[in-house]
Formats: sequence, structure tokens, C-alpha cells
Amino acid sequence: MDRIGLSQQLNNKKNGTTTRRPAKIISFTTTSSIILLFAAVAVFSSCYADKEELLYPGSVSAVDCSTVSAKFAADVQPIIASKCATSGCHDASASGGVILQTHSQVSAKKDRVYARAVVEKSMPTSGALPPAEIAKLKCWIDSGAPNN
Repeated sequence: MDRIGLSQQLNNKKNGTTTRRPAKIISFTTTSSIILLFAAVAVFSSCYADKEELLYPGSVSAVDCSTVSAKFAADVQPIIASKCATSGCHDASASGGVILQTHSQVSAKKDRVYARAVVEKSMPTSGALPPAEIAKLKCWIDSGAPNN
């Protein structure tokens, strides 16, 4: 027992009164407030890295496709050949089974190409494509992925 508590008890015995010291307890509201604050921080900070296009499909429309050349043979195929269908990735020896060498192979996977290269920018693995190449892929896919 500390000195203040002991002297207070002695004085109380002499006076015939009883005095109780308030207990040191964290109130329920303080604890609840702290927990609520941490929960709010966790919820609001968890969306930081979300991609706008994943949250709001169709919102990435800054590209004016009327000004972008997006022909498969002239524009898209060279991007795919140099950045995707390289040795060990999406060529004939693709370990994941996704081969992107012909128009039919690329157009069959156009949704996946769009998601990974245009929206998420997680492909190619060497780093995101330059904006001009992303625009060509986006416009080609948006136009229905024609074989032109």
C-alpha cells in the first residue's frame, strides 16, 4: 500500500469515517472507442491499392480510341510478340498454358489480357507497358478484338 493510502486510512480510523479511493479502471467507453478507431483505420486504409477499373468497371476511359491506331497485325501483335510471347512466358513453351502467338489465341484471352495488362498493370512481369501500348491494347479489345 502506498504512503498516501496508509495515511488516509490512519486519519479515517481517528475520525471514525471511511473514505474509499476510486479504482483505476479503464471505462468501457474508452476501450470501445480505441477498438472502433483501430477498426476504422484498418477498413479505410485497406482500399488504398485498389485499382479504379476493378472497383468501377468502364471508368478508365481517358483514352480516345478514335485517335489510337489499334489494328491487330500492325499494332497489337508486335506488342504481344515483344512483351508477352517471349521465351518462357506466353510462347509455345508457356508453363502456365496460356499461349499468345496467334490472333485466335490472343482474342480468346482478351479479357485476361485486358485485366492483367491494361487494368492491373501486372503484366508483363518486367513492368507495366507504356501508356501508348496500353491504349492500343485497350482500344483493340474495346473494338471487339478484330483480326485486322
